[in-house]
Amino acid sequence: MSTTATHSEDSATDARVSKADLKLEVITIPVSDFDRSKEFYGGLGWRLDADFRNGSERAIQFTPPGSPCSIHFSMQGKPGSAQGSFLVVSDIQAARDELVQRGVEVSEVFHFAASPAPFGGQVGGAAPNHQSYGSYATFTDPDGNGWLLQEVTTRFPGRIDAAETAFGSVSDLASALRRAEAAHGEHEKRTGERDADWPSWYATYMVAEQAGTELPV
Repeated sequence: MSTTATHSEDSATDARVSKADLKLEVITIPVSDFDRSKEFYGGLGWRLDADFRNGSERAIQFTPPGSPCSIHFSMQGKPGSAQGSFLVVSDIQAARDELVQRGVEVSEVFHFAASPAPFGGQVGGAAPNHQSYGSYATFTDPDGNGWLLQEVTTRFPGRIDAAETAFGSVSDLASALRRAEAAHGEHEKRTGERDADWPSWYATYMVAEQAGTELPV
């Protein structure tokens, strides 16, 4: 008997689903030259976590800035076969500019015709109004493993627990504060008066934005 139709309903009511966290912490990418890859990813500003040797065996791990997930190099598999790995950024143009400054060949920023989902053909430039999840840029490592920058500002509902709001880097926090400042400016224009308790408004906005809940107006 097929369970496809009832799987989502069963999982929603199964108490065991919420008790076992499955945290993606490391992905493996196939490379052909450990030293060349180490130089490339170190040049991106990624943190070198480990470089262990045991005879002819070697293990290297890097972590992108602000990321809870790291990468391992592997000599197994076809070099360049890892494609479409997402790197989420809060400012697509700033992230692209930094990579270019580090000597990386990066595509121009683009979006898809049916943004934010990657449906329809690619269209040059950021998504209209920088719609969250809608703007992209790509680059590859020396083996051709492909990375995709994606701009995310407001999360989908339920993606982040509002009680555990956190920012992965100073840059992410600064970008969130700038968006809150701009939104608060519009709020004061609508009310026609200065909001003396702006810190509370900022905090409410930033938590709601990250959790994907309704933003204050």
